[in-house]
Amino acid sequence: MASEKVETIVAGNYVEMEREGAATAGDGVGGAAAASGRRRGKLAVSSLFWHGGSVYDAWFSCASNQVAQVLLTLPYSFSQLGMASGVAFQVFYGLMGSWTAYLISVLYVEYRTRRERDKVDFRNHVIQWFEVLDGLLGRHWRNAGLLFNCTFLLFGSVIQLIACASNIYYINDRLDKRTWTYIFGACCATTVFVPSFHNYRVWSFLGLLMTSYTAWYLTVAAVVHGRVDGAAAAARAGPSKTMVLYFTGATNILYTFGGHAVTVEIMHAMWRPRRFKMIYLAATAYVLTLTLPSAAAMYWAFGDALLDHSNAFALLPRTPWRDAAVVLMLIHQFITFGFACTPLYFVWEKAIGVHGGAGVLRRAAARLPVVLPIWFLAVIFPFFGPINSTVGSFLVSFTVYIIPAMAHMATFAPAAARENAVEPPPRALGGWPGTFAANCFVVAWVLVVGFGFGGWASTVNFVRQVDTFGLFTKCYQCPPRH
Repeated sequence: MASEKVETIVAGNYVEMEREGAATAGDGVGGAAAASGRRRGKLAVSSLFWHGGSVYDAWFSCASNQVAQVLLTLPYSFSQLGMASGVAFQVFYGLMGSWTAYLISVLYVEYRTRRERDKVDFRNHVIQWFEVLDGLLGRHWRNAGLLFNCTFLLFGSVIQLIACASNIYYINDRLDKRTWTYIFGACCATTVFVPSFHNYRVWSFLGLLMTSYTAWYLTVAAVVHGRVDGAAAAARAGPSKTMVLYFTGATNILYTFGGHAVTVEIMHAMWRPRRFKMIYLAATAYVLTLTLPSAAAMYWAFGDALLDHSNAFALLPRTPWRDAAVVLMLIHQFITFGFACTPLYFVWEKAIGVHGGAGVLRRAAARLPVVLPIWFLAVIFPFFGPINSTVGSFLVSFTVYIIPAMAHMATFAPAAARENAVEPPPRALGGWPGTFAANCFVVAWVLVVGFGFGGWASTVNFVRQVDTFGLFTKCYQCPPRH
């Protein structure tokens, strides 16, 4: 009788069983055994490079997706904030982002557990944030989550495309940045062929290595370069900038640690999603070892010169080391474009009815229309740096801070929901009272500082860029040609 291999996947408290049939039957014919061995070998290679789902895969995905191109704009934020405020906001928003990522993971597990208890099968369906809100709180929450999440991911993809054009210009200025945007838009469109977050295993790993090299290149290159005239005075002056610059810089850091709009999709790609809880905090801890030294060193070396150079590469002399960092960041931005765009692909697939059952080529063809508005918006608003703050204040504030905190409070407001919670808050955090207090603080702070002051400041700064350079500008902040 054929033996059965049973793989247990735990999601919440419900145990989903996936069965593999009689493919492993018997010690029969040698040819069949050899064929089975070859299949296992191919699966092992495919799993190594292509099909991830472990805790380590999730950590690499979170860390790689979190920092990306914003690494190059954080020195610009330090010049707006001053050294002390720059460091403080990075640590503060890093912790706040980790908290709301934890809340999202709790809500995902709660939703999936409830649905799987009702015998819902998610094997051919990727759960997304708006579906979690819909299942737990209803259609109004779903609509709000869908609006903010999709708009944020749309502009997040736009920012990666702008960053590609901005970076390549520093090693090849024969073409203007707008032309490079056209070229990289076509390149990034190839991400339609990547089925899901399972398939970013090797890319997440490589992306984090590339970002790590770039961060330490910026740190070492700035120290070796030394201080320019006026840099010491700027560092001593601290946050003596205008309120517009100050809150624009703070909101860019809010954007930096708000990269968990894809948390649900990363969790769904895990074999054991309940193990995600502390992954984002661990990823943030590593990211801070990259962002703090690089931004501080660049600000120490160049001071207020960064105010007119939102891309850190612009102030460093061209060397083979800098060119290598530029190329690695280009590759990483391509990867991050895929991270930001893949949830949009899923939403579009569900809207037109090809999610789950269709083949790879059919899904890829169906996804192409998603790339077109991203391409167009990157050409209209090529303001690398200022656009980060604008997106941070109006979209990140709600998508990954305010809505998750409010949704967590609304979901567990009834006493019965708290008693039956799959993931009750740990006592170290004060239990339910401590969690609700932390959520209220997040909502109030981000609403006032992030959306209020940050929205005002980033809008003023963004309008200044439009007035200075105009829409559809060919070459935003371009240095003299070599």
